[in-house]
Amino acid sequence: MSVPVPTSAPGPRRRLLILAICCTSLLIVSLDATVLNVALPSIRRELGTSVTGLQWIIDAYTLVLASLLVLAGSTADRIGRRKVFLTGLALFTLGSALCSLAPDLPLLVVFRMVQAVGGSMLNPVAMSIITNTFTDPRERARAIGAWGGVVGISMAAGPVVGGLLVGTVGWRSVFWLNIPVGLVALLLTWRYVPESRAPKPRRPDPVGQVLVIALLGSVTYAIIEAPSQGAAVLPLAGVAVAALAGLLLYEPRRAEPLIDLRFFRSAPFSGATVIAVSAFAALSGFLFLNTLYLQGTRGLSPLDAGLYMLPMAGLTFVCAPLSGRLVGARGPRLPLIVAGATMAASGLLFAAFAAESSTPLLFTAYVLFGLGFGTVNAPITNTAVSGMPRAQAGVAAAIASTSRQTGSTLGVAVIGSVLAAGTSATAPASTFLAASRPAWWIITACGLAVLAVGAATSGEWARETARRTAERLERTGARVVARSGS
Repeated sequence: MSVPVPTSAPGPRRRLLILAICCTSLLIVSLDATVLNVALPSIRRELGTSVTGLQWIIDAYTLVLASLLVLAGSTADRIGRRKVFLTGLALFTLGSALCSLAPDLPLLVVFRMVQAVGGSMLNPVAMSIITNTFTDPRERARAIGAWGGVVGISMAAGPVVGGLLVGTVGWRSVFWLNIPVGLVALLLTWRYVPESRAPKPRRPDPVGQVLVIALLGSVTYAIIEAPSQGAAVLPLAGVAVAALAGLLLYEPRRAEPLIDLRFFRSAPFSGATVIAVSAFAALSGFLFLNTLYLQGTRGLSPLDAGLYMLPMAGLTFVCAPLSGRLVGARGPRLPLIVAGATMAASGLLFAAFAAESSTPLLFTAYVLFGLGFGTVNAPITNTAVSGMPRAQAGVAAAIASTSRQTGSTLGVAVIGSVLAAGTSATAPASTFLAASRPAWWIITACGLAVLAVGAATSGEWARETARRTAERLERTGARVVARSGS
């Protein structure tokens, strides 16, 4: 027996319930990432893997996620957001159960990819549901701020919960967390979330999808394997260039491309894309380095390592909803400038002042990074979806999510490769610290990129480009609908 799907606009209570249900998808995805980072040293010991193996545990997930997010968003707009969201929850929950049973590294990587297929159907689709549920711009900004606050909750709870589980039960238990939350979210979505879709379904774009996978896959593999394979990865650079050229030449010729390059005529949207890549590259690199440092070099237990990172997580939790309110009241410019400056300052404390050598300096760097990352998420999401036609909300949100996951993938790939090039499994602590110094300069550069691009793409000129882009997209959409109805 099927549950009737409401067709009228949801009231205030129903909207809040829908927001809470959508936030559970972000919670399990974000919690999975933060908890897993704490478990990496334990996985390394039990499965006997190297830094490269740890990179693949993280990047196999983010790579598949980034490759499929746009497809998931456009598919949800076409066949129904509720339907795709339910499928994603089921696959993510199943993938989590399989990961907890993985006997070796190759199968763990494969099961992480199953997780990622489900995960690709969650956050962009949930954001599209939120965008179509909260139509008032101020209300939407507050909803997105609450959405961003869930990242803070996962960052605050993840290291501690993960450390406790790893230290008492073992690393496999970190995947168990997703199973009850996923099942509850499935039941609530089935019962309460209304179905919605775009007025004009978009046709699939298999060529564009293959080109996206080829581009991201070749770049990620080349970066991760470069320290061990050297020049043997150079042909992959040619694959990446060819895939990028193919996207730039092929996508504009399609009436309904997988990635609508016209979105990037909007300076705020383009800026949000660059900022998302930079911010999430910095975050993933930050977590990767600190997890290995705290447990490997300082010799802390998983729980103590999680507690050490609470200042960063706590600031992210506090600042995310405040940033959402600030974006709704004053726009994205101030939050982006604050985020870029504080993330760059945090990286600089490690890169130039050896923050690891002083506990007060270490905690200062954690506080600064938490402040920056907590502030950056709301303006990214709000800028990406604001001004875009509601019919294409899923695609716009998916591109923003793809930028985040691409940043996470590149962050772990680049930072891990820099670290792997200068350390070995038997390297002393001093070697780890020396090898991590270039990585911290990369994180500092990411923060400066957030600052510079945020300042450049949040002024009056940038807003005008967004307005013109939205008008062009609306006119094109109206012509397509008119032709299809004639």
